[in-house]
Amino acid sequence: FASDIVEACIRTKATEISKLQPKHIFTDENGLQSIQKDSINRLLRFGPNELMTTKDFLEKCTWLHEKTYNCFIYPKYEIRWINGEKTKYYTGFYPLNPTEVDFLEDGHGKLYVQFHFLNSDSVLLPYNEVIHWRKEFSDNDLMGGNHEGKAKSETLLPILKINHSLIEGLDKAVKNSLAIRGLLKVNALLDEEKLEEERKEFEQKIFNSQSGILPVSNKSEYVPLTINPTIMDKETLEFIEGKVLKHYGTSLPILTGKFTEEDYQAYYEKVLEPEIIGLGQAFSKALFSIEQLEAGHEIIFYGQKLLFTNTQNKIAVADILGNRGALTDNQLLELFGYPPFPGGDTRNKSLNFIDRDIANQYQMSQFQKEKGVNQDE
Repeated sequence: FASDIVEACIRTKATEISKLQPKHIFTDENGLQSIQKDSINRLLRFGPNELMTTKDFLEKCTWLHEKTYNCFIYPKYEIRWINGEKTKYYTGFYPLNPTEVDFLEDGHGKLYVQFHFLNSDSVLLPYNEVIHWRKEFSDNDLMGGNHEGKAKSETLLPILKINHSLIEGLDKAVKNSLAIRGLLKVNALLDEEKLEEERKEFEQKIFNSQSGILPVSNKSEYVPLTINPTIMDKETLEFIEGKVLKHYGTSLPILTGKFTEEDYQAYYEKVLEPEIIGLGQAFSKALFSIEQLEAGHEIIFYGQKLLFTNTQNKIAVADILGNRGALTDNQLLELFGYPPFPGGDTRNKSLNFIDRDIANQYQMSQFQKEKGVNQDE
């Protein structure tokens, strides 16, 4: 991960993930969704812990997820009685950075996870209470990554070594081309002392020369050296960089920020969206019981700020959703970066759109009226 290309790919992904808006959502039996006012939403909105903002938290989680292929988050809570019910009141979400992870099972089949940290501390926690966000969950039964539950670096390391060698070779080629430009040939037999005087005299001439022409005496001769360092061609360098970018699913336009709408849509659907869904499911699985999940509780990481990448898209969304009453005036203002105003939580609907059933009733009534008029005639 010392590679600048690798860090740039991860940084790009972490920046995009940090724009997400996580929310605790409840979906009732009619399919209507509502945002819950509880400790979970308070933490996810303002700051998951005392050290991080929501943006910091999501960036940190993404870096851990990409570097280790496993991101563990500890949800700290205390038991409280709320409305006569025993409830978990969450007080913080903490990304963990262990050096080693072990899984243990007790006699009743309950799974525990033990974390070992750099300062030699360790902690044992019930696995079902830890948020575990995996990457490439394949060979290992519990961890993301390779069969050992670690980052899949086997295929990437050879490419990075080649890239490093090419950069080192370029650096040496530049230094060599500037090091020795010629030889001073002395046409006489001189002892070491005389040779040293000749060298110093030649260096002084170089220092004093302003025209670039060096005066040389008959007893010495300057022989220029032609050095043509071998530098790797542009196509080879681009091929190596392309292999690294492909590994992370990141195109060069995405990396440089010079992407089109189609470029970003492809990046979102291929790289970001699956991870966003997985992150929400990992939170939901750890924070809610089976009964709560079945009732309709879940954590969703909304990515509307990722999808509306330009003003044209925002105008299209405002036109479609705003005219149908799906967005309030304040939500429309937020879409364009403007602050809300009092009374802006109303939903306005265009008269050009009406309910389908009402439209059918209207058309039938008009048909009956026309039919009655024809009969009277």
